[in-house]
Amino acid sequence: MRDLIGLALRTIASQRLRSALSVLGIAIGIGAVVLLTSIGEGTRRYVLEEFSQFGTSILAINPGRTKTSGIPGIFGGSTRPLTIDDAQALLRLRGVESVVPVAYGTARVSGGPRQLSRNVPVYGVTPGIQEMWRFRVRQGSFWEAGDPRRGGPWCVLGQKLARELFGAASPLGEFVRVGDTRLRVVGLMEAKGTMLGVDIDDVAYVPVATAMRLFNLPELLEIDVQFGNASLARPVEAEVTRLLASRHGDEDFTVTSQEAMLEVFGNVMDVITLSVGAIGGISLLVGAIGILTMMWIAVGERVHEIGLVRAFGASRHQVRLLFLTEAAALGLVGGGAGLAGSLAACALLREVVPGLPVHTPLRYAAAALAVALATGLVSGVLPAHRAASLDPIEALRAE
Repeated sequence: MRDLIGLALRTIASQRLRSALSVLGIAIGIGAVVLLTSIGEGTRRYVLEEFSQFGTSILAINPGRTKTSGIPGIFGGSTRPLTIDDAQALLRLRGVESVVPVAYGTARVSGGPRQLSRNVPVYGVTPGIQEMWRFRVRQGSFWEAGDPRRGGPWCVLGQKLARELFGAASPLGEFVRVGDTRLRVVGLMEAKGTMLGVDIDDVAYVPVATAMRLFNLPELLEIDVQFGNASLARPVEAEVTRLLASRHGDEDFTVTSQEAMLEVFGNVMDVITLSVGAIGGISLLVGAIGILTMMWIAVGERVHEIGLVRAFGASRHQVRLLFLTEAAALGLVGGGAGLAGSLAACALLREVVPGLPVHTPLRYAAAALAVALATGLVSGVLPAHRAASLDPIEALRAE
């Protein structure tokens, strides 16, 4: 085997240009597939981390159905909005630990010594978001838990918003104006960073009823339900659906678990991966044809050499194995070049775009080399069979 590999590498080295052109297709195919799947894998991990930082045992309930067989409101359907009363009713269900009704809007928040203002997202929530969304208050606290339908003149600021309005001074006890409403700052959130590109530190949190009055909202944006553990996801989802359907008279809402959201994302990534694989497969096919063509020509050019080897006692199997080894070496060289190029491109992307998630698992690299090796072997079967089939006497006469 050592002799075979040495002969194969020397043959490839003696025909550098031809060998380079032969492996180019494989290198491009392997490089493209590894690079794009690395970006896909990095994106998948990024999304998983983003979702997990807000807890994993949460159901999100949104108004309107994503799957419906009719037009609600025309043929007897219900279009009742999600309300704080709906959220309170869900608290009575078995397995439900907490419920957070969510209202949302964008308003100009002003305050601080210089009365600066910023147009930022404003979330209407309850104090339960601290446990459900894994949020922590750095200074002060959320308002006291109570009847969420009453609201109150309080707010909690994100780190970035507080820094922009008050600088290094503490905002606790100060008043800010959210839209046309004057609210007292009772808490300052810990820095949380971004969630899928949204800066969560540049927001304000107010009581949900206050937000609904502030933005004149007839319904909630969402109701988040937290349950005990992953095994309760389906039972709790069924109970939530049953209760809200009985209250609304119809299933005019959508219940989504984080598991379902990640499953949808996984399906999208699978389709993208298959598309990338198809593109890479075309390049590999081109590379395989290139190796096949080169090896076929090489057999014709080396007929005398084949006859000489056979005259010295080499068997047909050994001749076949020699050409198969050369083809496999070409495939492996192309795969190695493509893998090296893709890894270099990944490193460059990390430097140029620091926020771009790029990750190349070891199994991807190993699979890339295995596919390149297999492509080379398959491409070399016909030329190797042709070389082994040559009659040694006729081959010696060729020159």
